[in-house]
Amino acid sequence: MGAESGADGSRALRAGVPRGLAARPGGHAIRINENFRKRGSKSVIQGGPGGHQGTCPRPSLILFPHVAAGLGRAHTSRDRSVIADSKESLAMRTPPAHVAPPGRAQKRRRLARITLASAVAAALAGSGIYIAGAQAEEVAVPGRIQAEAFAAQSGAQTENTGDADGGRNVGWLANGDWLRYDGVSIIGTDLKARVAADNTDGGIVELRLGTQTGALLASFPITHTGGWQKWTTATGTASSVPAGPQTVFAVMKSTSRSDFVNLNWFTFGSATGTVPSASPTTSASPATPKPTTPATPTTPTTSAAGWVPVDQGRWNQELAAFNAIKPKPVTPGTTRVPEFHTDCELANSAPDDPIVVPGLPGASHMHTFFGPKVDAFTTTDKLLSSKTTCNAPGDLSAYWTPELRKDGKPVPMKSFRVYYGSRVKDPSTVKPFPPGLRVVEGDAKKQVDTPKNAGSDHFWCAGSAETGRSADGNWPVCAQGGNLIFQLVFKDCWDGKHIDSPDHKSHMGDPVNGVCTGKYPVAVPNLSFMVNFQSLGGNGLSLSSGKPSSMHGDFMNAWDPAHIGPLVKSCLNQSAKCGTEVTFAGG
Repeated sequence: MGAESGADGSRALRAGVPRGLAARPGGHAIRINENFRKRGSKSVIQGGPGGHQGTCPRPSLILFPHVAAGLGRAHTSRDRSVIADSKESLAMRTPPAHVAPPGRAQKRRRLARITLASAVAAALAGSGIYIAGAQAEEVAVPGRIQAEAFAAQSGAQTENTGDADGGRNVGWLANGDWLRYDGVSIIGTDLKARVAADNTDGGIVELRLGTQTGALLASFPITHTGGWQKWTTATGTASSVPAGPQTVFAVMKSTSRSDFVNLNWFTFGSATGTVPSASPTTSASPATPKPTTPATPTTPTTSAAGWVPVDQGRWNQELAAFNAIKPKPVTPGTTRVPEFHTDCELANSAPDDPIVVPGLPGASHMHTFFGPKVDAFTTTDKLLSSKTTCNAPGDLSAYWTPELRKDGKPVPMKSFRVYYGSRVKDPSTVKPFPPGLRVVEGDAKKQVDTPKNAGSDHFWCAGSAETGRSADGNWPVCAQGGNLIFQLVFKDCWDGKHIDSPDHKSHMGDPVNGVCTGKYPVAVPNLSFMVNFQSLGGNGLSLSSGKPSSMHGDFMNAWDPAHIGPLVKSCLNQSAKCGTEVTFAGG
């Protein structure tokens, strides 16, 4: 997808606190504020559900009990075009909330700081105390556009700022990332940007008109300021003063592979006219936007800084209808696992992503779409009136992943199946998805090596044994009769308030000890993409997003409640295996 918020393995974890308290090698820092986020190949515990702190090791393969005995054997049957149809069908490489960092050498002079940061996090994360580097309330200053007031973005996240005016700033910005601002009035030629940087590589922030590659308005050179919250004002001169409201893109340019700049605000001459800045929050979770009534029941209205509220009236209506459903009695011989699925054919391929870069055709890397045909302007409402390539009745949802290439050419798909299951202890608590839910899983910017036994997030061989690795070690080589496959498992606990978030992930979380709780109290179906390719792996492979570590998936919910409701009620809630309809299955 088009540059989801994330980072490669070397990028920084940063927060609106004094960075020296928690420095990582290279001058980066562990995040100690409202969200401890997974960044690159590292994971820092979210200070939300359950109050967990620290890091935890990667889990092994998670199995349903009835298929555990099926592992360890090479399968060569040609009829297993979908790996999930074999005994390995329910073996989910399920990413947990906590992932151990790789065993990289740490510089000794950093160890004391890291230890101190861990101690501070452990002491405070469970207490609900937020550490702020400056005043939490934002001071409105005429003529400024707050950086977090973007209309669209690629690669950005927001955080509480330590700058003098308070509020929030935009961070996690690396080469190629961008922010879009609509309705900007450029009054004069003297432009300013409030910046902070703790990367000595530096770079440039370009302001361009209309598109990411449009006419250059001005540029701001970025140099090391001494820290991610050490702010300075960069100046630039506009090449012209165009009349009327403009769409302005702030485009990040740097030779660094890591984040290189934070942004707090811009000025476009002596005065500006634009969308209002986002409202800040001092709590450990983002401010809940006031719900607004969308133009149609399923078209979301975007709130401050990318948080999109659920249509609460429609959601309550759908919940009432779901609660009134009487489950179908489970027949003898049914396998007691919570599961149903849908199989989809390829719909189209395009360099679009209507979740991350909506309304911007060609702004993303190439994606492979399943279900209805998708473009940059796709919305839930459009999906509901589309034709689909998926075979589960009532499923008009859109699913997509980056394109797999062999020597630069697309690799044909073998099959694409989406499992709907549950990872919570009590599947009877699972509810259907809220209307219009949009979710991204994986990290398109994660560019790290994936050698054999690298963990759960890697490509593997279905239907045959792995006989070797590619020259770079990142891709398996499969024996004849098998094929390359990737299983992508989504988070299945929802915050109950938002159908999208700035990074398209933060409104979803993982179960804590098998329970959806804390910031993510609502259990929803657990999505699992089984992406099968007509390939034996080996040399010459790449994703349109880069290395195999950048594999990711997007889901835009467009299920008919009258169809998904009975599937959740009879199949998931009763821990009964079903197919594409409420038809129980054994084996």
